[in-house]
Amino acid sequence: MAAEERLAARGPLAARLRPRNLDEVVGQRHLVGPDGSLRLLADQDRLTSLILWGPPGSGKTTLASLLASTTKKKFVSLSAVAAGVKDVRDVLEEARLRLGEHGQGTVLFVDEVHRFNKAQQDVLLPGVESGLVTLVGATTENPYFEVNAPLLSRSTLWRLLPLSLGDLEALIQRGLREEQISADADAVRLIASVAGGDARSALTTLEVAMAIAKGRSHEQVSAQDVVDARDGVVLHQGVDEHYDQTSALIKSVRGSDPDAALYWLIRLLEAGESPRFVARRMVILASEDIGMADSWALVFADAASRSVELVGMPEAQLILSHLVIRLATAPKSNSATMALQKAKEAVTAYPGARVPEHLRDAHYSGATDLGHGLGYRYPHDDASSWVAQEYLPDELRGRRFYDPRSQGREPESQQWLRQAKGSSLDQDDR
Repeated sequence: MAAEERLAARGPLAARLRPRNLDEVVGQRHLVGPDGSLRLLADQDRLTSLILWGPPGSGKTTLASLLASTTKKKFVSLSAVAAGVKDVRDVLEEARLRLGEHGQGTVLFVDEVHRFNKAQQDVLLPGVESGLVTLVGATTENPYFEVNAPLLSRSTLWRLLPLSLGDLEALIQRGLREEQISADADAVRLIASVAGGDARSALTTLEVAMAIAKGRSHEQVSAQDVVDARDGVVLHQGVDEHYDQTSALIKSVRGSDPDAALYWLIRLLEAGESPRFVARRMVILASEDIGMADSWALVFADAASRSVELVGMPEAQLILSHLVIRLATAPKSNSATMALQKAKEAVTAYPGARVPEHLRDAHYSGATDLGHGLGYRYPHDDASSWVAQEYLPDELRGRRFYDPRSQGREPESQQWLRQAKGSSLDQDDR
């Protein structure tokens, strides 16, 4: 007990700041905010087997523990790295006895669940399927690739997001209050910027920076203390330059200048920028600035982003170099971006526009009596798989949001559509 008390007082900052309830969780508001889905389930003690999927430092283990604390069930933890088939069988047998003798269910938390091999997952499956245990798995890997389909189908998948800069800054301020020391605004922003959405990384950097500041008899943590805490591997040029250089990278790729894009990429990486951050920005750019001109760019960017997660630095530099050159040399079109904005404006202007009668669901008894689906023309009945038919609400009839450009592959899709419409119209004339 004395050892636990001392650990609570002297342990790592990340451990001491671990949330004690869902209200203290920083980030993941879409899951645990006042109206978050997981929060609502936990408050009603209605948790079913689930898998928490998110990057390192996003709060998977903490969230699992807090969810378990809201239930009357027994919380049992296993590490997929250390546990074997026998351990899984033992947990299931103990859960069976606990349920039979005390009427208490079991929540089984499996950290790094993607590391469970097929045999381990097969042993666990009957217990999850029958409800003997409520599985809470945590993984940084795509569960669709790493978790057996039968086990995944019996679990609900919840996606955790990297913490935003605002979330990280709030967490850093909490750490400063815990240590009763202040930090200047540049230091706080710098720690949040280099953490790459990882709460644990941010608090570790903060803890070292605070120790350096105190050793130097500083009254507050400075940006230089943060730089020294990371052995200089941070944004040497300052926080403002970080945002400026990120902007320069994006604009160089958008402007189809691979040489400038490579330069700004290396400037960011050499300054300690997270490769995950760069990869995410390129995934966004692939749709925002290349879009319909080369739809494969998004597929390539997504694959590169996953490869960066798999490989890590320094080899991830090769993948990012490949990525920015590929995107910089791709044809550009922002037609998808502009179409999205126009569609949003239409939804705002006509929020109550009703679905036309012929497009309404007609797969239930009585739908025909209501007139739902009447007059709908099935496009595949036409040789061109296109028929002249209105799909927008009456208020927006004839409105066009998508304005195709002439770059890259975009004209090909437009040419197909024109030919299909022309062919169908010709047949109608006959």
